[in-house]
This record gives sequence, C-alpha cells and structure tokens, in this order.
Amino acid sequence: MRIAMVSEHASPLAALGGVDAGGQNVHVAALATALAEEGHVVEVYTRRDRVDLPERVTMHDGVDVIHVPAGPPEPLPKDELPPFMPAFGRWLARRWSEEGAPDVVHSHFWMSGLAVLEATRTVRVPVVHTYHALGSVKRRYQGAADTSPPTRIRDERTIGRSVDLVVATCSDEFGELRRLGVPVSRLRVVPCGVDVEHFTPGPPHDAAAGAAGAADPGGTAGPAGPRRLPHRLLTIGRLVPRKGVATIVEALPAVPTAELVVAGGPPRHEIDTDPEVRRLTALAEDLGVADRVTFLGSVPHDDMPALIREADVVVATPWYEPFGIVPLEAAACGRPVVGAAVGGLLDSVADGVTGVLVPPQNPTALADALVPLLQDRERRSRFGTAARRRAVDLFSWTTVAAGTLAAYEAAAYPAMYPALKEASA
Repeated sequence: MRIAMVSEHASPLAALGGVDAGGQNVHVAALATALAEEGHVVEVYTRRDRVDLPERVTMHDGVDVIHVPAGPPEPLPKDELPPFMPAFGRWLARRWSEEGAPDVVHSHFWMSGLAVLEATRTVRVPVVHTYHALGSVKRRYQGAADTSPPTRIRDERTIGRSVDLVVATCSDEFGELRRLGVPVSRLRVVPCGVDVEHFTPGPPHDAAAGAAGAADPGGTAGPAGPRRLPHRLLTIGRLVPRKGVATIVEALPAVPTAELVVAGGPPRHEIDTDPEVRRLTALAEDLGVADRVTFLGSVPHDDMPALIREADVVVATPWYEPFGIVPLEAAACGRPVVGAAVGGLLDSVADGVTGVLVPPQNPTALADALVPLLQDRERRSRFGTAARRRAVDLFSWTTVAAGTLAAYEAAAYPAMYPALKEASA
C-alpha cells in the first residue's frame, strides 16, 4: 500500500525530550518503519517548523518525511497550531491532486485529523485516525489547568464521526470514544508498540547485581550511578505534575530499603532549574527522603535499556495516561511494573502477572504494593519473565504494524467489511 501519515506537530525526525516531543514522535517513526519493512511505501507529513528544513527527508528505506508549509516556519506550542490546520489540509489536497492520492491516510492527534478532513473534502482518500490523547480526558483531570483550545472536544467528536475508522490504543480509550459517540463499528484497538530488539533483558541484574547491591550498596554502577540502598525504583517521563512522581516520593517513607531514580526533564546540568524538580525536591525534604531521590534529567535513548535493567521495579503512577510507553519498555527489559490503574496501563500491565496495579494518587497503596514485591526477588523475576514474553507477543512493532495494516485494509476496502460499510452509509 501507499500510506500517508499526518502528524502535524510530532515529527518522527524530532529529538525527544522537548515539551511537545514524546511518545507520538516515537510511535509514528516506529510504525512507519515497521510498515516499510513489510514492503509498504510511507510518507509522513508534518508541519515545517524551521526555515532551513528541506521539503522531503528520507528517514528510512521506504519512509519519507515531508515538511508542510502551514503557519510560520518556527517552533510553536501545539495548542497554537489549530488555526493553521486548514492551510495544512489544502496543501495536502493540492499535493495529492497533482501526484496521486495515497491508498489510505492515517492522521495522528486531533489537529492532524482536522487537516485531513479538510484535505479529503476535495480528494477522496480512506481515513484512519488515532487520537493519542483525548481532550475529554485531559479536561476531566486537569480542569482549569487544561490549555487545550476550547473547540478541541467538539472537534474530536466530529473527527470520530467523520473518518472511516478510528484506531484506539487501549480499551480505556475505546470506552471513552464510545461515550463521545463514535460508532463501535468504526472502532478498532491496536496498542502502541515497543522496540523489543532495543529494549531487552540483557545480562541478569536482580539475582547477581541486586544481591551485590544489598551487601554493598556502593558496588552497583551504571547510567544512574552506584546504588546506595538494597533496592532501586525507577520512574521515567516528563516532569509534569500529572505524571505522579509526587505519589512515589510520598510513598518512600514507607519503603525504607529503596532509593528512587527519576529520569526525564531537561539535561542534567539544568535539572536544578526545573520547577517540577524544585517542587519534588522540597516535598522529599519535608518527608525526610531527599537523600534517597536522584534526578537524572534527560537520558539518551541508547542508554535507556541499561537504566531500566538497573532497577528492581519500574514505577509509573500518572493521574491519567492515554497509553504510556514506559511500562512497555520496562516489560521488554524484563522488569516488573508497579503502576496506576489508569488508561493504557490497564492493558500494558497484567496485574499479578507482569506487575501490580494500584489506585492513582494513593501513596499508601503504592507502598503496600512495593514493599512485598521488593522483598521477594523470585516474584520479581517471575513477573519480569512474563512481562518480556508478553511484550514480544503483544506489543512488538511487527505485531502493532500488522494490526494497523488490518485497520487500513478495512478502511480502504469496506466492501470486505460489511459492518464498516453499513456504518459509513
């Protein structure tokens, strides 16, 4: 197939770690690459945000990234981009009218959906859409702190009712989309994926280094430095309140054998200037655990597997999470996850099999889950083995690409899918 992906603010070429760069960039890049490796041709359309960007960049054999002129050629917060989506869509329509339309277009995020709806007003192309995050969920949890444009929820509802097929990334999102009025017959669930060849269990850590760390906390060194206590907890993500790092800090007094390593945010040499780090440091000082919390700042992608393998448990306790890539990366590395029972973690963490799920924003429940797990190395090892197996079976990019391709075929050839054809009538 000739596949067009539209990812208006999240270029697959973008470096990770910026305010508006993260999981969607990884998802689009990895999915496009996996589809190309299966013989498909993929063009990814993203907004030009620098004057010196060439129109076309080859990212991988079979994958080109095309920079679309829509709005000023400079970085802008994504919440400021909606006014430029009509121009983005008209540019796509002209390009596809001149060079031929793709077999299917896959829009990523709600603003990409608006651009694609504009484009397909004049050039008919089957449309598959992935939201990556929903404004209704964001508004529910952030309230007045939500900076999304006021039309976002209305526009998301329009997109879901207009495209040929919506790919939800988890069962929780599927339910939310049903409540928004998206017909069930137009919904598919295809999860996000993880690179199971980059994120691997590697050399054993729990049995050997973990025991060494208990006897000699200074003897275990790696990306996060030597251990100071018998057990190491790791959390990874953007340093924003909704990621719930405060919940982990608040649990630490009840988990006396563990230190906490926090990866994410600005580079390490700038970490002390970050407002969330300052807030979390003050909290840790008030609770008497500041000496057990280390902020690493941003960590290079190549170092991430080793960082994860150093941990006994990876902890992910967001207030809400559209999907969450870190639990998959931990699973692929053979590490158990203790996570909040929200959003995508309800699918990515098999409670009692690959990790433990706890209520969000509940440090007592978190500590109650962590203490017995840290005390039971055999259970951690069993969880880690099951997590790796599940990551390979369900969340490899090969598996995710196959599920996505099936969605494309359902949208492109509705005669083969009666329920979808009836919903589109």
